[in-house]
Amino acid sequence: MRRLMSYVWWPLLFGGSMSLVYAGMLSGHDVLAFNLTYLTLALSIAALERLMPHEKAWLANDGQMGPDLAHTLLNKGLAQVIVVVIIFMGIADWIAPTGGGFWPFTWPLAAQAALGLVIVEFGLYWKHRMAHEWPWLWRFHAVHHSVTRLWFFNTGRFHFVDTMTGLMVGVPVLLLLGAPRDVLLLVSAATAVIGMLTHCNIEMRCGPLDYIFNTPTLHRWHHSKVLAEGNRNYGENLVLFDLIFGSYFNAVDRRPPSDIGIQHEMPATFVGQLKAPFTRQPL
Repeated sequence: MRRLMSYVWWPLLFGGSMSLVYAGMLSGHDVLAFNLTYLTLALSIAALERLMPHEKAWLANDGQMGPDLAHTLLNKGLAQVIVVVIIFMGIADWIAPTGGGFWPFTWPLAAQAALGLVIVEFGLYWKHRMAHEWPWLWRFHAVHHSVTRLWFFNTGRFHFVDTMTGLMVGVPVLLLLGAPRDVLLLVSAATAVIGMLTHCNIEMRCGPLDYIFNTPTLHRWHHSKVLAEGNRNYGENLVLFDLIFGSYFNAVDRRPPSDIGIQHEMPATFVGQLKAPFTRQPL
């Protein structure tokens, strides 16, 4: 039963979360549904991590819950402000053309959301890849890779500069193309849900989904200390561009490493982590 459920958790949690967000859109409470769904997903993953952990060692306290929470509140707060401005103030509806234009309004909503994910993914892929290959960008991204365990709680552990550069290559592109707010919300929700799932410490087997989405298995390789493994799988939601540009990695004959992190020590405090990229400290 445990092995069977390991194949079920990813599609169940992703599909269930997106269904709840869509139901909220139909009822006119889209942003509220998005936030309640995110909270429900977090609590569900927290319980499953205790019941079916991928790495039992990652259940131990690493002393970083305070900084992890602070980073999450800062980054999710920035994202929420953008969502509120775009959706509640109607900026998406104002920019999006009422007919014609660049966006295929006649497509089914699911197809529009899929197109939106692919478009956004291109910018997110290259932004993430540059954060690994350009030293000055890596210094900010290193805050995220300094974690020594993966679990739902450090999903939002990013330097705010890293977060802002990611936001600039995502939603604004869809806005310029005239995507309606329903598409923006679905793409944002999918990104949030997949982001939490990729960092979860739950035993999951994703099978063919590993060739479509950024799954926990693929992302665990991305956190490897071995550069040939860690500098791979840059996709945020999809692995399409990893497959196209040769950065896909999944060694099916062995487990991803449990010893993750970076070579140099990251400051232990939230403020220290915010300051570290601006100092001469080796990262």
